[in-house]
Amino acid sequence: MSNRYMMGIDNGSQSTKVAIFDREGKEVAFGSRTLKEPLTPEPGVVIHPEDDLWDSVYDAMKNCLDHFTGDKKAIEGIGLCSIRCCRVLLKEDGNLAHPVISWMDARLSEPYDHQDDQVKYVTTTSGYLGLKLTGEKNDAAGNCEIHWPIDRETLDWSEDDEVVRANGLTRDMLFHLVKPGEKLGSIRKELAEEFGLTEGIPVVATSNDKAVEVLGSGVNQAQSIMISLGTFISSMILRDDYAENAKNFFPTFASIPFKYVYESNGIRRGLWTVSWFKKLIGEEVVNEAWRRGISEEDFLNQKAQEVPPGSDGLITILDWLASPDQPYRKGLMIGFDQRHTRYHIYRSILEAIAFNIKNNIEEMTEEINLDLDEVIVIGGGSNSDVLMQIIADSFGLPVHRRVGSSSACLGAAICVSTHLSIYKSFDEAIEKMVKTERTFSPAPNNHAFYKELNNKVIKQVRTHTDPILKLTYPIFK
Repeated sequence: MSNRYMMGIDNGSQSTKVAIFDREGKEVAFGSRTLKEPLTPEPGVVIHPEDDLWDSVYDAMKNCLDHFTGDKKAIEGIGLCSIRCCRVLLKEDGNLAHPVISWMDARLSEPYDHQDDQVKYVTTTSGYLGLKLTGEKNDAAGNCEIHWPIDRETLDWSEDDEVVRANGLTRDMLFHLVKPGEKLGSIRKELAEEFGLTEGIPVVATSNDKAVEVLGSGVNQAQSIMISLGTFISSMILRDDYAENAKNFFPTFASIPFKYVYESNGIRRGLWTVSWFKKLIGEEVVNEAWRRGISEEDFLNQKAQEVPPGSDGLITILDWLASPDQPYRKGLMIGFDQRHTRYHIYRSILEAIAFNIKNNIEEMTEEINLDLDEVIVIGGGSNSDVLMQIIADSFGLPVHRRVGSSSACLGAAICVSTHLSIYKSFDEAIEKMVKTERTFSPAPNNHAFYKELNNKVIKQVRTHTDPILKLTYPIFK
């Protein structure tokens, strides 16, 4: 039993990650491949070039297996997690009729409009990648929500033909739906031979990528929330019921059948802002980190720890990429004086991330009358001890950093474990497979300070700066 392995695929917007886990959730191999930059041939159109999504999955699987020292024949299943809110148009033979349409494409805000008769099937990234892996026309129900004719009560296509037509589709365009933890198909014989895998092992459905992150981060309690620190920073809780007419969050399918994930408003270009600043100050950070024999990130985090909470009055507001409904907003840094260094700026950006996501979460939790008791943080930003401590101090709650390279990969493997009946339920799989690397406890004095600063200052800034930015927008847009 100790040598049973599961593979989890995390096909994201910037890269595809693949990991192999044992039955206890230990990551025994990891591989990845960066995606090509999306193409924008005209305004509003954003597409993935050529067959890059599938190429990235193939290459990342090969890369992961090259790092795997165990018996490849002991890999018993593959969990597939892929980018949400994309649209894939296929020919009769299953090949692309057009490049994969990114979630950033303006056309995705509307139902499918059939304009090309060579398009035989309309599916999601999980349906398409599942087809490439198995040769079978099945899709993950949890990845079909916006402008898909899905029935939330059955996790199957609506039986109402008018609902199907309202989404621009016909029934013969749609793949068969399967629930999280169910089989998309068996891996194609030629792929199994090429990768050295056992012929016929199952490829298992998960859900949309953010919901799979929730599963892999171990969120299964009502008072727990996950924060994903990436280019787009978001937070999610798990719920039993769908929320109609939500104002401050977006409800979507969970990676557990008939449960839901509520996603708060997010931060556009969240961790990107950290990378932007690191590039801005450049050479000194590189040289000093090299001199000390540490990474650039570790050097910056060490310097940020030397700056007091509140960054000596330097306030950052993270509007480096404004939302479409408030295009006038820009990023702000206010409160400079002679005390401030580049490391004050860095810590102020980290504090801005914590304040922003906390306030977004509060809007959601107040709407549903929820009190949180723990925070789980995943993504690249969770590797920063100073940011994790700032989040703990801001929330006044314990903050957990999980073990592993990708929570989505682990979530996909958890779906495999339930499909194979290694564990009887998703909850049992979470208990056995999700591990905490470290917990950050809040400092009471820092929490009290951050709470006062947030309520008295941070939440008030935009009411004063928006009028000025509305004046500058037509000049500098």
